[in-house]
Amino acid sequence: MKFQSYIPCDMLKPYIRELIIQEKDAEDIYKVLPGTGLVIGFQYKGKMSYLNNGEEVALSRSGITGILDKFRIFKNTADIGTVLVIFKEGGAAPFFREPLHELFRESLSLDHFMYRSELLALEERLCEARNDRARIQVVEQFLITKMVPAQTDNLVLTALTLIYKNKGNIRIQELAKQLHTSQGPLEKKFRKVIGTSPKKFASIVRFKNALQQYTQHTSLTALGYEAGFYDQAHFIKEFKNFTGDTPEKFFTPEA
Repeated sequence: MKFQSYIPCDMLKPYIRELIIQEKDAEDIYKVLPGTGLVIGFQYKGKMSYLNNGEEVALSRSGITGILDKFRIFKNTADIGTVLVIFKEGGAAPFFREPLHELFRESLSLDHFMYRSELLALEERLCEARNDRARIQVVEQFLITKMVPAQTDNLVLTALTLIYKNKGNIRIQELAKQLHTSQGPLEKKFRKVIGTSPKKFASIVRFKNALQQYTQHTSLTALGYEAGFYDQAHFIKEFKNFTGDTPEKFFTPEA
């Protein structure tokens, strides 16, 4: 198995967290947890799918997955190779004209947003690339041609800062009050740029913070309280929604 991360070129750094080359020799089924950015995948060999209520859904060779608020099970064929583009929060907006909240919970082919002829040419160049660095450069060049830089929305950026500062534990009404705006306009702008509502985004940040805070000496009850859950049953329910497991099973899988 190969999993190699690359720092994006200077033009893409404001928008993309990292690019990844992932290769697997064997067929595999694996779980992906919710994240705070959209992800594009380009398969240069092999095929991908995901499981939806036990049914296998085939994915395009060039596809995008919006922000998820629960885990998703993916499946790959043997001998697969993928270039993954991991966007920063709001980083995908300059590459798509459509409001990003339309991608929430979705995994769609990129030909919904771009000409199929462009994607076929890209896929051919990826297959012809001789090494990983060449594949990364092919994808970067393609993304640069699709980029339409837009003016930064300071309201959304400040909302992101406050959500992270509070580790996701902030009510949207309070968030709007601190930003000196009303809840409706805030939610509309946030969903368009980030890809989900401020409330959903904050819940993902809260969940990811709980994962980062855990150590072998951490009480799961204390972890729930630290994450902002004053009801342990609520903490377990939301944790299971995000991961598919209870906190105890997730952190101690051998038990």
